[in-house]
Amino acid sequence: MDPNTGAGPDGHGTPVGRRLVLGMLGLGAGAMAAAPWLQDRLETALGAVADKDPTGVTGLLPNGGGFRYYSVTSSVPPKDAGSYRLTVGGLVDRPGAYRLADLRALPQTRLVRDVQCVTGWRVPETPFEGVRLSTLLDAAGVRREARAVRFTCFDGAYSESLTLDQARRPDVLVALKLRDEPLGHSHGGPVRLYVAPMYFYKSAKWLSGITVTDEVRPGYWEERGYDVDAWVGRSNGRDDDPTA
Repeated sequence: MDPNTGAGPDGHGTPVGRRLVLGMLGLGAGAMAAAPWLQDRLETALGAVADKDPTGVTGLLPNGGGFRYYSVTSSVPPKDAGSYRLTVGGLVDRPGAYRLADLRALPQTRLVRDVQCVTGWRVPETPFEGVRLSTLLDAAGVRREARAVRFTCFDGAYSESLTLDQARRPDVLVALKLRDEPLGHSHGGPVRLYVAPMYFYKSAKWLSGITVTDEVRPGYWEERGYDVDAWVGRSNGRDDDPTA
């Protein structure tokens, strides 16, 4: 699943229930199995709708070449190059904020990996491109007492966390592109987290804040029972070598 959010306590959106999520996913999957020709038309239509207004309903259906657009709230106000900011703070010596142009000016890394949802769907060999998270952490000057990194999103509700070691991996990006195109709003743009070796719920959409902390704080879905250490194919607590 790509369970990111729309908007939260500020009143921009209303949380979408998990039962509705699963029901709509089942409806979409059934329709696609019964009429494969319908998928292309549905993906085209839903992709256009989702980029304009990715509501919690349109976000639940199969779309975008295998992706399922998903939001846990009913709407997500978009950001553009003029309004977007990514803040970096917490246990760092040099807190700061990045505009979209600032991120684009940094060295870019392109990864081509399978995107894997914890619920079972997969999008093979998917290119993501962006700035290594470690680059931003190094620029901020992480303090000795730091142990983890927390991520917040401009939907106002979603959050995620990684240990500091996980965050420094070379396959963890602050992503600006998907399939060699700028990230669209429905895919979490203009900037999202991309944690290549973990299930996709760790790759927070609509990224707006990076906070270095002294401990891992469970994210949105982890507070609802998902694993904190979400290595693809491995259970929480049994990942001695996640790259094996």
